Amino acid sequence: MVKCDLLSVDVITMADSMKWGPDVIELVRKYALQNAVEYDGKGEVGSVLGRVLSERSDLRNSAKKLVSLVKTEVDIANSMTEMNGSDYIRQELLKLAPEALDRERQQKNKGLKELPGNTENVILRFAPNPNGPLSLGHSRGVVINSEYAKMYNGKVVLRFDDTDTRVKPPHPEAYGWIEEDYKWLSGKQADTVIRASERMPIYLDYADRLISDGHLYVCGCSSEEFRHYREAIEDCPCRCKRNEENFSDWELMKDGSFPEGSAVVRVKTDMGLPNPALRDWPAIRIQHQPHPIVGGEYKVWPLLDFQSAIEDHEQGITHIIRGKDLMDSTRKQTFLYEKLGWDYPETLYWGRVKIHEFGGFSTSSMREEIERGNFEGWGDPRLPTIMSFRRRGFDYKAIRDFWIDLGLTQKDISISLKTMESFNSKVIDPKVERRSFVEDPKILEINGLEEGKTVLPPRHPEGKIEGNRNFTINKRIVIQSSDAKATNFRLKEFADVEIVGEILNIQSIDRSDDRPIIHWLPEEITTPARLILPKEGLLKSLVGVMENFELEVGETYQLERVGFARLDSFDEGLATLIWLHE
Repeated sequence: MVKCDLLSVDVITMADSMKWGPDVIELVRKYALQNAVEYDGKGEVGSVLGRVLSERSDLRNSAKKLVSLVKTEVDIANSMTEMNGSDYIRQELLKLAPEALDRERQQKNKGLKELPGNTENVILRFAPNPNGPLSLGHSRGVVINSEYAKMYNGKVVLRFDDTDTRVKPPHPEAYGWIEEDYKWLSGKQADTVIRASERMPIYLDYADRLISDGHLYVCGCSSEEFRHYREAIEDCPCRCKRNEENFSDWELMKDGSFPEGSAVVRVKTDMGLPNPALRDWPAIRIQHQPHPIVGGEYKVWPLLDFQSAIEDHEQGITHIIRGKDLMDSTRKQTFLYEKLGWDYPETLYWGRVKIHEFGGFSTSSMREEIERGNFEGWGDPRLPTIMSFRRRGFDYKAIRDFWIDLGLTQKDISISLKTMESFNSKVIDPKVERRSFVEDPKILEINGLEEGKTVLPPRHPEGKIEGNRNFTINKRIVIQSSDAKATNFRLKEFADVEIVGEILNIQSIDRSDDRPIIHWLPEEITTPARLILPKEGLLKSLVGVMENFELEVGETYQLERVGFARLDSFDEGLATLIWLHE
């Protein structure tokens, strides 16, 4: 990648150096870079100018002259961010003015407490099972880990925990889906990407060593038999086998001589521990089912607590962030670390967050329902997948803001999806253009209007998006059939009218009274449209017409009196939109 750096900035701002001293140029540059970092390369002149004048009140009388310099530096900072990414700009700020990054940490991480322990070289990990794409629940792990990495200039390891070949086998396409969703949510690719299934020799080597040293043993008890020993706080007979015998059985497990379910490898802890879950917990099991990626080479596969513990050490993970329901995993893995003489990473926990509208979904259940044909795919608008949220038009920043605002509380929370929708509205409203969708359209002829009359509704009602749409009216317009029940109303941005049969009489171009305002369209600029609404587990379609002004597939629009919707497709003249939220 070609780097745009600050050397070129000095050349570009040479003319301004004749008007302003180096102290002013450096001050403006600092705040331009700071603003670009905070807003992902969309820094604004007004914001930067305000910060500069706040620090240097003596420049207020020269504010108008200063705008040119500010605009130049803002444009350069935004371009640098677009070319090289926010992390590169952070590095430049560290050289120029390290204190400028404090604001980002304070503003963007209000809900995140400081990481405990040593934070000089922070390495975190996000470890999904690739049995499907990322869900809304997974997005919490992406956001929190990547945000902490930003705070401490650290790294995130994206680790695919894909060592279960039978109960939750990986979906071959899910690896790519997850990497794509991770990049979308975090704004960058993960610093390291690994697949646990491709690192089996490492786990097997550790198992060899731990069995030889007497820390692991091969248990041939059935699950019912071992449950009896565990509850009775008695040693399993297999626990007393010599290391050589355990290693011999282990070799038979690895070469496939033992059938599935006939043995497991256990970590030797203490059968008298108060917590039954920690008593000689299982580390490796037999699975002859071929792996979708690495095939049938391995007959034994590590359980998650063993594989994850080894891999966290191998990758140098310094901090683990997980659900409080996995506290026993921390305790189990700590036993293993002690046997190997390692220090366990700092661990933080969060409580469960239940979104009312998606209470019963899991990746496995979604996969089953999709295979049964009950959903059209992982991007079905009714599913809580990131694939679906992207398709509907959610902005990644809204999802980040939601999780960061919630923070790392261990309290279990139950909230409505409307909370996340409110975050999304704040993010997208200023940058989403308006369009009109007319359900169940009724055609009316306008009386008293010259042909070719032009009306120019704004792209954005508050002018946050410059420009207008173009409505050219000849003779006929369309309105919603339900609106035609009234006799007097105002056509938005146009005129007060009276309806008589199938005719509209114009009464006043200016607003003359408090009659209701309705949306409408000239018949000539309409295209057939349908709006899909995911409601209460069903997909409902509203049929009508939409204005065809500069429509672009993939764009989100705010439909007059309807809400936000994303244009999903535009095939053979039919515009299909997916409703997002109000």
